[in-house]
Amino acid sequence: MPRAICAKVNPNLARLQTYPFEKLRALFTGVTPPAELKPIRLSIGEPQHPTPGFIRQTLADNLGGLSSYPTTAGSDALRGAIAHWLERRYGLPQVDPATQVIPVNGTREALFAFAQCVIDASRPGAKVLCPNPFYQIYEGATLLAGAEPVFLNNLPENGFGSDFDAIDAATWRDIQLVYVCSPGNPTGRLLTLAEWKRLFELSDRHGFVIAADECYSEIYFDDTAKPIGALEAAWRLGRTDFRNVVMFSSLSKRSNVPGMRSGFVAGDADILREFLRYRTYHGCVMSPSVQAASVVAWNDEAHVEENRRLYRDKFARITPLLAAQLPVEVPEAGFYYWVRTPLPDTEFARRLQAEYNVTVLPGSYLARESGGINPGAGFVRIALVADTHECLEAAGRIIDFCKNL
Repeated sequence: MPRAICAKVNPNLARLQTYPFEKLRALFTGVTPPAELKPIRLSIGEPQHPTPGFIRQTLADNLGGLSSYPTTAGSDALRGAIAHWLERRYGLPQVDPATQVIPVNGTREALFAFAQCVIDASRPGAKVLCPNPFYQIYEGATLLAGAEPVFLNNLPENGFGSDFDAIDAATWRDIQLVYVCSPGNPTGRLLTLAEWKRLFELSDRHGFVIAADECYSEIYFDDTAKPIGALEAAWRLGRTDFRNVVMFSSLSKRSNVPGMRSGFVAGDADILREFLRYRTYHGCVMSPSVQAASVVAWNDEAHVEENRRLYRDKFARITPLLAAQLPVEVPEAGFYYWVRTPLPDTEFARRLQAEYNVTVLPGSYLARESGGINPGAGFVRIALVADTHECLEAAGRIIDFCKNL
């Protein structure tokens, strides 16, 4: 529920809902898990595989960069490494590192800041479309930019797809920004080329900007069906200028460096020019030391392939175990199970914590009621981020918990 707030600050702050992990702490009030069971946290999407040594070493070797102010646009070397990675990963013939790439301090701050840059709240009825369930930053960014969120339910009956035609024409006319997340958090669903095509057609008709959150793009399970990126889809559909499309990506999940806060935005050069101007005043600039470490990370794929192997092994071993008690499936991409629960999702999470010291996140905390339903209700998100041994231990406890319901 919105909270009361001091009259001296932005009144839209009062519209922000309690963040999911704050809700989770409140849910666990009074819970005392069994002391003999080590806590296992599968609630937060924080990669826990080891950070590659060569990235750590490069960061240490470049601490001299702390003595100088970095530029907002980032170094030529970093923008070039990102542009070349985009070309290799998505088969793009050319990405201009000078005009189509901006390094950012992780996708979270950039996804938030982008809304502040592109939304014109002076236009009556300004709206932003978000998937539902969704990454909570989309809603917060929308509200603090003075716009209203519109939620597009991703439901199991349509494979958690995005039915853009479910939004009526009058609403589309007010939408200025569309957040999409592919691979999806929490569903793991990938947007198809047909869905991208429809979204681009609607953007051409109504003029909105597309913000494509792709931070899970490098965790997938089938080398013959890699996640399609927004820029790849645009290029394949003839939008070679990437008009009205900006993608957001990060090293956090790809390279196991969430604490480095290193990512980028890429796409429409006209929009990025204005976003760079915004960021010059916004002041979020990446440390030169982090930039140097990011260059070597984007230039190397061997550690990314090993990271995928670890996730594939965990899902291959754990899915058949959990499937005996819960309707789990390997996601199309990402490191989450999005699984329907035999109890209300909050009760499932609270009892699992209380009885087996395993933490998962209720799905209802990741969604909003829209169209008369909360599409996250009755689901939990299980982040398979810990090492294999710990995940297997957690799976065993979840199985015992379900057997004893």
